[in-house]
Amino acid sequence: MKNTKTTIVAGIGLLTLIFAFKNIPDNKGSKEAAKQEPKKATGQSACEAKTGRAALLAQKVKSSKYDLGNLLTKGGLVSVNRDVVASEDKSHSAIKVKEKDGEGVVWIKGVKFSKGTIDVDLKGKDVFQKSFIGIAFHGADDKTFDGIYFRPFNFKTPDSVRHIHAVQYISHPEFTWKKLRDEKNGQYEKSVKPEPDPNNWFHARIEVGDKEVKVFVNNAAKPSLVVNKLNDRKTGTIGLWTGEGSGGEFANLSITNN
Repeated sequence: MKNTKTTIVAGIGLLTLIFAFKNIPDNKGSKEAAKQEPKKATGQSACEAKTGRAALLAQKVKSSKYDLGNLLTKGGLVSVNRDVVASEDKSHSAIKVKEKDGEGVVWIKGVKFSKGTIDVDLKGKDVFQKSFIGIAFHGADDKTFDGIYFRPFNFKTPDSVRHIHAVQYISHPEFTWKKLRDEKNGQYEKSVKPEPDPNNWFHARIEVGDKEVKVFVNNAAKPSLVVNKLNDRKTGTIGLWTGEGSGGEFANLSITNN
C-alpha cells in the first residue's frame, strides 16, 4: 500500500514537471516573432516627407506658358499704340509688333505678375536707333510700369560706348532711360555677353525679386544686368514692350510666379 501511494505521488510530480516545462517562454521564438511583427507607424517616412515638401513647393510656384500666336487669334492681347499681326516666321508661334511713332506695349490680357521669372524669345534688327524691344511688368496702367528692354543694334557694335547700352532697366513714368543715363550713368544699362546675333532670335530670362532684377541672355550662367528696383510696386500686369518708333517679334513667353 505504501509503495502504491509513493508511485502515485511520483507520477503526479512528473506530470507537474512536464506541464511546467511546456509553459516556459521560448525567448528565441519570441525574438523571431518580434522580427516578423510589423512596426507601428511613428511618423512620415523620408520619402513621404520629401513628396510632401515637393507638393507644397508646387503650390507656391505657378508656371504658365503662353502661345502668343494663339492669344492673338483669340483676343488675348491688349495693344496700346501698336498694331499686332502674326509673325511670318513659322519656326515659332510668334507675333509681330509693327513700328509706329512713340512707345507701345501689348499687355497679356488677365495676367498678373508679382515676383519670379519671365522667359521670352525676342527678335529685333541691326538698324541704329530702330530696334528697342523687351518686357513690361508690374504695370499699374499704360504709363506706369517697370521694364527690361534690349537695343539689338548695340549687341555687336565696335563702338565701346554704344556696346554698354545693350540692355536697359526702366521704371516709368519717373525713371526713363534718359533720366537714368543722365543721373545714374552705367548703373541701369549694360552690355550683353556673349553678344547675340542682332538680326535673329535671342532668349531673355528676367528674374524679379522683392528688390532686385536680374537679366540673363541666351541661357548664360552670369547675368548681363543686375539692378535694384526703383519703386515699391509688388505686382501688376505684364506686357510686350517696344520703344520709340520700334517694332519687333515675340515668342515662347513663359511666366513663373513665386
